[in-house]
Amino acid sequence: FQQGLSGLNDAARNLDAIGNNVANANTVGFKSSGLIFADVFAASLGANASNSVGIGTAIAAVQTSFTQGNIRTTSNPLDLAINGNGFFRLDTNGAVSYSRNGQFHLDRNGYIVNPAGAQLTGYGVDASGNILVANPGPLQISSAQLAATATTAGEIGLNLDARDPIITVVPFNPTN
Repeated sequence: FQQGLSGLNDAARNLDAIGNNVANANTVGFKSSGLIFADVFAASLGANASNSVGIGTAIAAVQTSFTQGNIRTTSNPLDLAINGNGFFRLDTNGAVSYSRNGQFHLDRNGYIVNPAGAQLTGYGVDASGNILVANPGPLQISSAQLAATATTAGEIGLNLDARDPIITVVPFNPTN
C-alpha cells in the first residue's frame, strides 16, 4: 500500500508543477520547472537485503529550465529583456530579490520599478559617464529640466542638384 500511495502523492506534485507551468505560460520572464523523481530503497538488516523491493518514489529535486525565451518589443521604453544568463536585481525596502521579468515603469519619485513596486538596482555613473563600481543602488531618472546650452557647430550631409549653377560669389549670400 505504501508504494502505491507514494507514487500517487508524487504524481499529484508533478501535476502541480505542470499546472504551474501552464498557468504561467504567458507570464513575462517565467521559467518552467519539472520534477526529478528518485526511487526510495528498502532498508533491511537481514540476510536477504539484496531481494528487497523499493518502498516507493520520492521527489529528488525540482529542476528549473533556464533556456532563453522569446524577446519581443513593446511600446514601453522601460521594458527590458535579458538575452542570455542573468537576472534583474530588485530592492524592496532593503530586501534584495532577482527576476527575469523586465516590465518596468517610473514611480512618482522617478525610480525604475516593477509592477509590485520593487526598485531596479544598478551601478551609478559619474559626470564623465564612468561607472561607479560600488554597492548597487536603486536607479532613478531625474525629471528636472536640463540647462540649455547653445549649439556651437553642426554638420549636414546632403545631395545637391548637379543641374544648378555653381555659386561663385564669396562670401555666399543666399539673397543674391
